[in-house]
Amino acid sequence: MDKAFLEALIAFDRRPESVRLRRRTYELLQVEPGSRVVDVGCGGGTAVAELADLGADAVGIDAAAEAVAFARGQHPRCRFEVGDAQRLPFADGSLDGYRAEKLYHALADPDKACAEAHRVLAPGGRIVLVGQDWDVFAIDSDDPVVTRTIVTSSADEIANGRVARRYRNLLLDTGLDDVSCEVHTTVLTDPELALFTITRLADGAVRAGAVSEAQAETWLDEQRSRADRDRLFVAMPQFLVAGRRPVTPS
Repeated sequence: MDKAFLEALIAFDRRPESVRLRRRTYELLQVEPGSRVVDVGCGGGTAVAELADLGADAVGIDAAAEAVAFARGQHPRCRFEVGDAQRLPFADGSLDGYRAEKLYHALADPDKACAEAHRVLAPGGRIVLVGQDWDVFAIDSDDPVVTRTIVTSSADEIANGRVARRYRNLLLDTGLDDVSCEVHTTVLTDPELALFTITRLADGAVRAGAVSEAQAETWLDEQRSRADRDRLFVAMPQFLVAGRRPVTPS
């Protein structure tokens, strides 16, 4: 996880729709002063800082040491630790809230991570997952066939690129209740973030062997031309689910 990627995450975090989505996750977590909350896969630490501003006892966990160092630099008054989503450094039933954004698609075993969330939550504790399904991007293009190939194969190349569509069932199968599901669509038309996103998709398709480097470059050239003419369009649905550890065992 290099600095350029982390800076892109921060830029994405500052978008108005990203701010609104994070605020919605805090509402669903029912954050109150003193709430013990973990943000797993915390990246640049934006959510941890905002949770702390709401009075929560918040900690950010990320598997990447460089992300934790970056977050500490951005938010020196907040707590960040290197850790594994499948082996969190918390006692059983010790947390009031668990939040993970844009994380589960990168995990080899999302079910195990969700079971770990269940373990660390106190009875009545709340969980929120939010992220994109990498096979559900709408991109305006002159070549929809290549576009679909790039999107689908990029999702194939990611560890669990389609896990977001499973979020609701994942919570239910883990034994959580009071489960709700929402979809919030992010639209990218600005060149910096739109091209950053679709370049990642094209790179993934090349790694997957679905398109050649030449095909990917031709496709990207058309998207760059669209950027020059203010004609970029990328729509990315964000799936948001929330649930609760049952107060009494089922």
